[in-house]
Amino acid sequence: MPQLDTSTWFTTISSMILALFIIFHLKVSKLNYSLSPTSKPLSEHDRTNPWESKWTKIYSPLLLPLRS
Repeated sequence: MPQLDTSTWFTTISSMILALFIIFHLKVSKLNYSLSPTSKPLSEHDRTNPWESKWTKIYSPLLLPLRS
């Protein structure tokens, strides 16, 4: 039974890791980061939704009169 030749494994694995590192570094270097991150100012709730200006009542089916 022939033995498995593992003499090239180190070269293959190390070149794969180097290639992944280069690809990852190129991906990360394309990202733009702001130099001084600032928080957004919290404003009051300016917009009003149509349902906020109206009073809605939820009717329970048990409280409705019976239809005949």
